[in-house]
Amino acid sequence: MTRQADFKRRVRARMARTGESYAVARRGLLGEQPVAERDWAAALHISNGEATDLAGTGLARRVVFWRDVLHEGPVPAVGREELRRVRAAFLVGADADDRGEVLRVFVARDAAVEANRGGEYVLWFEADLYDQLQIVEILAWLAELGVAAEAVTLICIGEHPGIAGFGGLGELRAEQLRELPSTRACARLSPAALELATRAWAAFRAPTPEGLPGIAAVRSPELRFLGEAFERLCREYPSTRDGLSLTERRVLAAAAEREGPAGEVFVRASAREARRFLGDSWCFAVMDRLAGAAYPLLDLRPAGGPVGGATVVGLTAVGARVLAGEEDHVRLNGVDRWIGGVRLSGREVRWRWDEGREALTGLRTHHT
Repeated sequence: MTRQADFKRRVRARMARTGESYAVARRGLLGEQPVAERDWAAALHISNGEATDLAGTGLARRVVFWRDVLHEGPVPAVGREELRRVRAAFLVGADADDRGEVLRVFVARDAAVEANRGGEYVLWFEADLYDQLQIVEILAWLAELGVAAEAVTLICIGEHPGIAGFGGLGELRAEQLRELPSTRACARLSPAALELATRAWAAFRAPTPEGLPGIAAVRSPELRFLGEAFERLCREYPSTRDGLSLTERRVLAAAAEREGPAGEVFVRASAREARRFLGDSWCFAVMDRLAGAAYPLLDLRPAGGPVGGATVVGLTAVGARVLAGEEDHVRLNGVDRWIGGVRLSGREVRWRWDEGREALTGLRTHHT
């Protein structure tokens, strides 16, 4: 026991000296090869998009990009092949050619991940909801493929020194990206992290949201931003105050600030987020939905076409009443929206976000 306590003191002393995480400092004292010094040329690197210059780092020769907006549209608990079809159909709609192209991208992406199952994986992601959902999908699938936790390294950041309002890895130069493996942002994962990701992915895809609060309450040393992201996900359920998701309320509030181009409304709405996760095209889709309701909450000019950056967006009188909490958007207009595996439909929905309690309502309680 004394020897173990002494070793822990030495680990903490090294952490204070080097700024390493506990796991990295422990490996260093045990003589294991540091994460930053491993040869990652043979590893499969996975990130959220081409804006991140992984090739320029010299660390990554094989890169897969995870192009899916999982916080929008259906993500049901179905098999891998069926899930690809569901997501492709949602992302591109009825166009068969576009759907076929997205499917081909998804198939190639998944084939690369599966073919590497005997090798190492390096994941480069960010702290926001968009990325955290992609992380749990990838890790849950790696666990299903039988990939050992120690074969997976996660690099995940929510901020970067010297960059105010950090927006993502795409803002970093190649040399800045190359430094990340030697920082606390880098962790070789444990079996517990893979198990947590698997639980989170299952909770997200379940047909009811009972599992979401448990994930939101988790504080993981490796999946550091997961709980925060799932708490933000819960706030996409209609509020008990006004029937709006948090995203919808922020869009209305941005439009109420002043009428103007949709691109400017998007910027103002995004600025209200602690971590920006919504792209402009998806924000424009929210505006379309609010403007196309039976009792419109937004007024668009010109009317009739899809929202673009130059579309003028203003708040309607109904929108002002909903934003003030005097009307309920769901009861007025109904809802038809998927959040992961949960479909919200109609003018009465069981699950809502209670602003006062900061909790989901309508969940089953379990008694022992």
